[in-house]
Amino acid sequence: MAEIIRMPRLSDTMEEGNIVGWQKKVGDTVEPGDILAEVETDKATMELESFNEGVLLHIGVPEGPVPVEGVIAIIGEAGEDITKILEDIKKEGNAPKVEASNNGQASETTPVEATPAPRAKPSAPVPAPVMASSTPQVLPHSDGRIKASPLAKKMAEDSGIDLSRIAGTGENGRIIKRDIDNAIKNGVPAATTTSVQSIANISDPNIYGDKPVSQMRKVIARRLGESKFSAPHFYLTIEINMDQAIAARKAINEDAEVRISFNDIVVKASAAALRKHPDINASWLGDKITYHQNINIGVAVAIDEGLLVPVINDADLKSLSMIKSEIKALAGKAKERKLSPDEMSGNTFTISNLGMFDIDEFTAIINPPDACILAVGSIVEKPIVKDGQIVVGNMMKVTLSCDHRIVDGAKGAVFLQTLKGLLENPVKILA
Repeated sequence: MAEIIRMPRLSDTMEEGNIVGWQKKVGDTVEPGDILAEVETDKATMELESFNEGVLLHIGVPEGPVPVEGVIAIIGEAGEDITKILEDIKKEGNAPKVEASNNGQASETTPVEATPAPRAKPSAPVPAPVMASSTPQVLPHSDGRIKASPLAKKMAEDSGIDLSRIAGTGENGRIIKRDIDNAIKNGVPAATTTSVQSIANISDPNIYGDKPVSQMRKVIARRLGESKFSAPHFYLTIEINMDQAIAARKAINEDAEVRISFNDIVVKASAAALRKHPDINASWLGDKITYHQNINIGVAVAIDEGLLVPVINDADLKSLSMIKSEIKALAGKAKERKLSPDEMSGNTFTISNLGMFDIDEFTAIINPPDACILAVGSIVEKPIVKDGQIVVGNMMKVTLSCDHRIVDGAKGAVFLQTLKGLLENPVKILA
């Protein structure tokens, strides 16, 4: 019996997924565990795995956005008539008109959706094949970054294909499986070690003009808009003398295999301060406030499309080297859009650090449903008064953004005092 395959919710904030490309085509045999398609969510590009066995009878949306629970495919027995299934979907009033072929199977390009949504845009036309030549053609990538799906990158690596020579036909010029298949078929030369430099033209349409909003940017806009205008923010800034933290970091890194950063120290100190102030380690859930026993710190990571927030679970129970290794691994996966939903959920507090960009101080928007977010600035040498003398101090400003529905000013201030004490005497972090 035919089974309807719907767009799953692949992250806690996902409302729709963008189908980048299909691994299977209508008529292909499907086994449990086979990859059906690549789906871009608000947080990552993931492979959609089949849990059904049979033949792919219908593809609802070849490429483009589909809401969660929207129909994306039908799998059943070879030659099975799915006309009634498509009619039942139409009767729900949630899908556009469907035309079935003579054998009762819908055509591959027929859009079918289970919930109201804009009609998926048609697939971008496949460009003329890129042929091998004695003078290699270099396709421009205006920002110096080659945009390709994880599957396309893997296929290119396995086949020795130079991605810089492929014209992407996915969203925003992204290279997808279809492009690699065309490149393999038409004999694109193997990759070489020769570096390719491209000069952006001031009239390049890839840089200027209107661009479609990515799934990630849509969710960032919605969630932070809701946070900023529904949660009453207030801000508390404190200045911290980082002299002792600098000395401690230097001593730790002298013979260490894992080199600790100041951000790792801030994460550890914040976790220790949260353990002493559980009122800050809380979430607003509408009709209740949850005070969390576990301290899970989200660390904001900037990528081209926006921000991802991988989570360090039980940060107060982990050593500095463990925190460093975990942040490094998660940040690397974030930049490749390979984070799993579990690695981006469950945060109880968030840290955003712009100190590496020489930003002295800033305010951050709360990452819902957290009660607070800590904005960390750079360490600046400046004159300070110490023991009645003017000396040079290494000072760092941090700003705590608080949701006034959960945290009052006095509670936030006491938390910052505790954090300041831990960073100015970092041996307490290890106690």
